[in-house]
Amino acid sequence: MNKTSLLLAFLALASAAPAHAQGKVKIKTKHKPGNAAPAPAPAPMAAAATDWSAKYAELVNAERLRTHLAVLASDEYEGRETGMKGQHMAAAYIAEQFKNAGLTGPMPTPADPYQQHFNVEQVTWAEGNTLKVGKTSYKWLVDFYGLSDSPFAEETTIMPVFAGYGIEQPGYSDYTGLDVTGKDVLIALGEPTAADGKALLSADGSPTKWGNDYRAKAQMAAQKGARTVFFVSFDPNANFAKQAARLGPYISRPTTVMVTEKPSRTPSFFVAPAVALQLLGTNATAMKAHLAKINQTKQPVASKFKVLPMQIKAVRKRVPLETENVLGFIEGSDKKEDVIVVSAHHDHLGIQNGVVFNGADDDGSGTSAIVTMAEAFAQAKKDGHGPRRSLLFLSVTGEEKGLFGSEYYAKNPVFPMASTMVDLNVDMIGRTDAEHEGKPDYVYVIGSDKLASELKVINEAQNKQYTQLDLDYRFDDPADPNRFYYRSDHYNFAVNKVPVAFFFNGVHADYHKESDEISKIEFPKMEKRARLVFHLAWELANREGRVVVDSNKP
Repeated sequence: MNKTSLLLAFLALASAAPAHAQGKVKIKTKHKPGNAAPAPAPAPMAAAATDWSAKYAELVNAERLRTHLAVLASDEYEGRETGMKGQHMAAAYIAEQFKNAGLTGPMPTPADPYQQHFNVEQVTWAEGNTLKVGKTSYKWLVDFYGLSDSPFAEETTIMPVFAGYGIEQPGYSDYTGLDVTGKDVLIALGEPTAADGKALLSADGSPTKWGNDYRAKAQMAAQKGARTVFFVSFDPNANFAKQAARLGPYISRPTTVMVTEKPSRTPSFFVAPAVALQLLGTNATAMKAHLAKINQTKQPVASKFKVLPMQIKAVRKRVPLETENVLGFIEGSDKKEDVIVVSAHHDHLGIQNGVVFNGADDDGSGTSAIVTMAEAFAQAKKDGHGPRRSLLFLSVTGEEKGLFGSEYYAKNPVFPMASTMVDLNVDMIGRTDAEHEGKPDYVYVIGSDKLASELKVINEAQNKQYTQLDLDYRFDDPADPNRFYYRSDHYNFAVNKVPVAFFFNGVHADYHKESDEISKIEFPKMEKRARLVFHLAWELANREGRVVVDSNKP
């Protein structure tokens, strides 16, 4: 008998009526005159109320999680790359599990109500991309290369604006007095540092997001209205040609982007120091002195460089690809207008150099978890213990390409965002990271109080009652260089003011490698983490009050 059967048997015994309530039984007693009458029998004790959350959480077990993950992380599914055969297979499998469990397909397409289809584009860089400053021509993947998109389908003459390090934070801004709206910006990689190499813009000298992640600078430039960003490293120890050669195969690979009129990310290019110095009409010695003055003053220094015009052509070829999210719906009862979303992503990295990247933890673990949770909630509803609020189990595509599936759903929601009370996102819950080796079971919880302070409190209460995991909040720090809050599908709900909680076990040695296999999944830990999400969803679905937005933390 499995755990579920044992529990059901126990509950059946516990709820059985006591003997004295099963019929009248006459008992003859002798009462002698003068003796006190016997005391009345004590009233029967009321049976304890059944904890339905605990009962149905038993269905979220390692055995069931393994069953789904063994399919999704198999070689047959070819790494589930967005828009490719394996990803379509994964979507079909998840839809079938939702249907078999009794969930409703909420899409208004009778032939396929469980899948939300949309197109993305597979994009590659064309041959013959060029860059020229004055009479000097530079070579693609030798002197310059691009990431993301490009507005330069035809040769275009531009005059980039030099924005120093491209940093803006309290007490330091490279954009003061600088208008970059609709312009192309040239930005130096890195950040101001002391002679010993420590960062000057952090309290403890540790690198900030500006020094660790060019995307933070690209995002800031986009906020300022820039059209494109050109990055350059003036680090004398950097070897641009070597780096370009190393990245060449990756850059030349087809990439997948959303079909939009405007790129979702600011187009970013990287140029060799020689290109940037010629563009600025200066030399390495003068640039070194300029950056040293910034380090000395800890403030931006006005540039005296005279920018020269540049001609660039960087063409992208585009091929449309169909992909799909998968949706399974359980309608609530008296509060059914409120919708709780439980999400994960079923795509991964596909096949690279003939090797299948199965993505067992990323995010086969989360996908298996939400399918198993959906089955448990569906069973509860069949048994007459369905949720008061509605639940949408949302398995999205394209997360690895740029959160595409959740972005598409957020822009094309089946249920209005105003009715969506919360998103609980599960991305990688099957392993242990280096920080927690040898320590008690844990889970990172990210963003749970950034929009709704009560959500964090409710989750902690469920954890205390049921799972007793170590809840690690370190990635809530807005200065954390990993920026995990922005890197999974909950973020597209958060930007629409929907409270979120992101459950995550951290990265490990097999992250985004072919070695992320099911043989390395720690199913007892995965079960416990999935059950915490289940208990939280159960409480949110059945509590009296709706979680409200009362916070706006960075």
